Amino acid sequence: MNSIYLRRTYMHDLPTIKQVIEDGRQALKAAGSPQWQDGHPTVDTIINDITHHQSWALVVNDQIVGVATLKPGPEEDYQKITGGSWHNNDDNYLTIHRVAINSHYRGQHLSSFLFSNLLTIGQEKGYANFRIDTHPQNKVMQGIAKKFGFQYRGMVKVDDQLDPNRLAFELNLPANSLPVEYRVDNDFMKPLVPKKD
Repeated sequence: MNSIYLRRTYMHDLPTIKQVIEDGRQALKAAGSPQWQDGHPTVDTIINDITHHQSWALVVNDQIVGVATLKPGPEEDYQKITGGSWHNNDDNYLTIHRVAINSHYRGQHLSSFLFSNLLTIGQEKGYANFRIDTHPQNKVMQGIAKKFGFQYRGMVKVDDQLDPNRLAFELNLPANSLPVEYRVDNDFMKPLVPKKD
């Protein structure tokens, strides 16, 4: 039986995280997407995520097979949105960035486990609002966003030398009540997740 869980990342995880990110970069390239092909995310960005305790690792049988960043807003790139608007501009939100799953583990629905846990962590921290952006050609991420109830809100621009245009999605959950379809058994994680001040 597989042991699967999410945990914070540490500097000693950096080589493995870089491998997972590079694997994701190659998968995007193979799918014809220019996302991440300009060198983003950089090693400095990954280190910043780790040192600010915003980087999370998906672990299967003691091996890091996926990564994601859960970053508190406000997000500078989200200040200007075209073709729509954010539904909730009043409450604090978390942005999910830099999601990647090792290619050898794709097709096992691990992205669903990853997102379920990220949303649970956010709720544990007191957040009910989440945002994501992804390239128009990244159909995988768009599918995950829709599966978890994220709504398309418009277009934003990010720091990308090849194509800065991104689809912007938002999820507004009822405060302090995670819907049953998102709930997973994360009691083991509660000591690791500090409440929001």
